Amino acid sequence: MQETSAMPGVSLTEVLDAKDQRAQRQQDWRTRWQSPLLSLTLVTPGPVKDSIRYRNCMGVALQACDQLLWRNGWKVLQREVFWLPTGPEALWCLDQPAQLIKNAVIELEDQHPLGRLWDIDVVTPQGTMLCRKASGFAPRRCVICDDEAHVCSRSRRHPLAQVVGQIEQTIDDWLRRD
Repeated sequence: MQETSAMPGVSLTEVLDAKDQRAQRQQDWRTRWQSPLLSLTLVTPGPVKDSIRYRNCMGVALQACDQLLWRNGWKVLQREVFWLPTGPEALWCLDQPAQLIKNAVIELEDQHPLGRLWDIDVVTPQGTMLCRKASGFAPRRCVICDDEAHVCSRSRRHPLAQVVGQIEQTIDDWLRRD
């Protein structure tokens, strides 16, 4: 599927500014609610962080997360989605134990066909980000090979075009499934 409406790429400074703004938003929500946060972004290497393809992927992720919360009967204190040039972001504040949330979203990431492209973080009311390893789960795998994602990413083992191409193909395959 050819991407016909990719948005322009963003700079590293813009990405870092967006990350700082997300951290500030999370801090504001934690101060207001004193409850765990679920923070959703996409895995989008390279300068293009916003496209129709990525927005579709985010739409699937939003639906999957909302369904997970609904199925478990978890109370949502606040929910907001941000469609930004630096990539879509969503934030939920939940009235549930943080570790319970983390275990559920790891299973969602691992089981959904697009889950590898979602970065779902859980932040405790104290500001600690819960990680997969401390939660007893295996590290995330690379989208190209079966090694740990952070190893391939840090070493730049795979060309950026190959990684982006694989991510786009995964999204396209999901969208064509019907």
